[in-house]
Amino acid sequence: MKEILSGNEAIARGAFEAGVKVASAYPGTPSTEILENIVDYKEIDASWAPNEKVALEVAIGASFGGGRSIACMKHVGVNVAADPLFTLSYTGVGGGLVLVVADDPEMHSSQDEQDSRNYARFAKVPMLEPADSQECKDFTRLAFEISEQFDTPVMLRSCTRISHGKSIVELGEPATGLPTPKLVKNPAKLVMLPGNARVRHPFVEERLLKLADYGRTAAVNRVEMRDTELGIITAGVSYQYVREVFPNASVLKLGMVYPLPMDLIREFASKVAKLIVVEELDAFIEDQVKAAGISVTGKDAIPLCGELTPGRLRAAFGIPGAPQVTVENLPGRPPNMCPGCPHRGVFFTLNQLKAYVTGDIGCYTLGFMPPLNAMDTCVCMGASISSASGIVRVLSDEEKKKVVAVIGDSTFLHTGVNSLMEMAYNKAPATVVILDNRITAMTGRQDNPASGWTLMDDSTNAVDLVQLCTALGIRHVRVVDPLDLDQTRAALQEEMNRPEPSVIITNRPCVLVKREGVFQKGLVLSVDEDHCTGCKACLKIGCPAIEWIPAPDGKKGKAKIDPLLCNGCDVCRQLCKFNAIGRAQ
Repeated sequence: MKEILSGNEAIARGAFEAGVKVASAYPGTPSTEILENIVDYKEIDASWAPNEKVALEVAIGASFGGGRSIACMKHVGVNVAADPLFTLSYTGVGGGLVLVVADDPEMHSSQDEQDSRNYARFAKVPMLEPADSQECKDFTRLAFEISEQFDTPVMLRSCTRISHGKSIVELGEPATGLPTPKLVKNPAKLVMLPGNARVRHPFVEERLLKLADYGRTAAVNRVEMRDTELGIITAGVSYQYVREVFPNASVLKLGMVYPLPMDLIREFASKVAKLIVVEELDAFIEDQVKAAGISVTGKDAIPLCGELTPGRLRAAFGIPGAPQVTVENLPGRPPNMCPGCPHRGVFFTLNQLKAYVTGDIGCYTLGFMPPLNAMDTCVCMGASISSASGIVRVLSDEEKKKVVAVIGDSTFLHTGVNSLMEMAYNKAPATVVILDNRITAMTGRQDNPASGWTLMDDSTNAVDLVQLCTALGIRHVRVVDPLDLDQTRAALQEEMNRPEPSVIITNRPCVLVKREGVFQKGLVLSVDEDHCTGCKACLKIGCPAIEWIPAPDGKKGKAKIDPLLCNGCDVCRQLCKFNAIGRAQ
């Protein structure tokens, strides 16, 4: 049976066919849909974790219990999961364990462009890299076999184009005959005290040599001999671009990108006149091939930054081809918060108060964009609170009052809790605003520990953010309605002037929240043209539902509200001093 699947759907299918028992993840584009598809396979216990470290640790526990397990995350999530990953390399596994990481070249939805292949080398674990959806499924199954054969976690690297692109996949039957999970005591292997770890390190090094030898003959690494004037080493999505741009070149397609099968690479290099490496982001393969004394080029022509495309590859090597559509000749479409977004009024007010806003990762990061212009820093998940706690320690008493950290509910539970604990513990006098929109909005409205629902759609315990903040030592915690601008402004002014840490929690859900009864749409608004003076005050919130209609005679235009976009949040009405905005008839 064959189906057209995205890479993420195919990875989920591969996990099912491999007999996975437990799957855990934190949502992050472009990896999110893996777990959202795994949940359809009722044989797998699938759940969202508060962050990627916890997700990997859940998978580790299941593996130690003898069950096959998988953890999924985007590239920056591996930074969070790195602590258990490096030690897991030493302990090895029980049941097979696969860590899926989805990189995001070009940073379509990410704060940096790191190359996760470096983590495989750093942690000394094997990494597979599929080039299409069929390989996503097949490599996922194979990864579990490698994991158990070599007693190692295996990383599977995808990227935006592989995760979200679709191709034909031939489905297989689930694996049978797997051992029944059970408790097996082996503290010498699994308790990483220094004495035990010293014994395991030589095993890790020997394992890499065995894996490299395995890669020399493994079917995932294949040679495609054509014209011997040019040989190309490539992997993953880059292989697709190579076949389009260099259809006659000989190709060594690597399915296992770490450790590299250097003997196979030497053999391939000896058969071609010129050897190049085509890879996205870092010169990961190229540098290792050069270090082995093999003459090769690649990054002298191919950019280090951004994702590859056939057009960029042609340009790098001066190959003529069809004109490419570029960003320069496309109409501008800047990102924007949704109409009725409960965060818009918060950022508008912060701008009016001239606050210095330490921001965080989420769709509310768009508070940085004009016309709101109300975010001054954004580093990583949870850093808003830590940064605010640090910055107030170097400022005068007057300047300290300007510092406000802004963080979403899911991000707060991801890594903001420890940051707030630090702020309370060290009495850093800054204000924290937790934007509680009841969902992990940016990655597609996934549930989180504060939403009251699990990935399996079961009701569960919901974290009480007020009680949590109070338990962490914050004495001043208040809840405000962010759609009430006067209330929001008064709360911010009072807490910003408070010479000790405080927390404001907003209580309006995301307008796109998928659970019925959570978001209540207000009455649609409209503009009374007779009262509109064209002052443009309503445009200062940047709501997509508000249009500006220029006057035909060249004089002042007027605002207009699109009834199909308006959610009736009422923020624009509160800004109009001329009573020109009211309920639509």
